[in-house]
Amino acid sequence: MLQIDTNGRGFYEITERVAKALPARSGLLHLFVRHTSCSLLIQENADPDVQHDLAAFFAQLIPDADDPQMAYLTHRDEGPDDMPAHIKSALLPVSLSIPVSNGRMMLGRWQGIYLVEHRDRPHRREILVTMA
Repeated sequence: MLQIDTNGRGFYEITERVAKALPARSGLLHLFVRHTSCSLLIQENADPDVQHDLAAFFAQLIPDADDPQMAYLTHRDEGPDDMPAHIKSALLPVSLSIPVSNGRMMLGRWQGIYLVEHRDRPHRREILVTMA
């Protein structure tokens, strides 16, 4: 299991941490995040503008609950980012499968693995790492 500490909302590249956790064999890597307000994503890791633009898109698509267009939300127990974080994690994946050859993930040249934190506050996130 990997533990990732976040500093609030954002994209946290975890590719190298995952790579270090791999056994030196071939198979199918499975990652699963054990939380309902963050996600896992494979995305371009060459240009940070990609993560910036994705964050801006999701902020516009699903604003915080204190935005007037989100007045219909009732689950606000942990603040205005609470339910919007759950909506984002319902739309983005919480698990990934990646082929591995001789202990090396077969990601494309510009692909990286990201934990996407949807909450404003820092959190410690757990990601289960298994190989089949």
